[in-house]
Amino acid sequence: MHEAADAQTDPLTHHHNQETTTMKSFKSRYLLASVFTAVTLATAATGCSVFRDQQSTGSYVDDSVVTTRVKTKFAEDKTVSAMALHVETLKGVVQLSGFAKNASEKQMAEQLAREVKGVVSVKNDIIVRA
Repeated sequence: MHEAADAQTDPLTHHHNQETTTMKSFKSRYLLASVFTAVTLATAATGCSVFRDQQSTGSYVDDSVVTTRVKTKFAEDKTVSAMALHVETLKGVVQLSGFAKNASEKQMAEQLAREVKGVVSVKNDIIVRA
């Protein structure tokens, strides 16, 4: 009985118990982080096909490239305000929105978008400020 009491107050035994508890805690956190990472990766891998009306990952990437190309054309053209106009693409259909200074800016934005490779059609919802 005396030895059991000594083991409880023994600093080495106490230190060993702390290490064991710490290791269990670390393992639990590691397992939790691993599960969280696996779920996140699984969601990311399959998530792209769920967004944007069941659009495939490849199609989504293609649309992103088209959007970037249209925005780049806007930025390169001095008559179009790339900051005031918004571009979205879905299955090759480019939708333009935002506010133009005048009708010629609206028309030029549409023309530039139509010139981009991969554009199927353009829906011009740009509003001309009065």
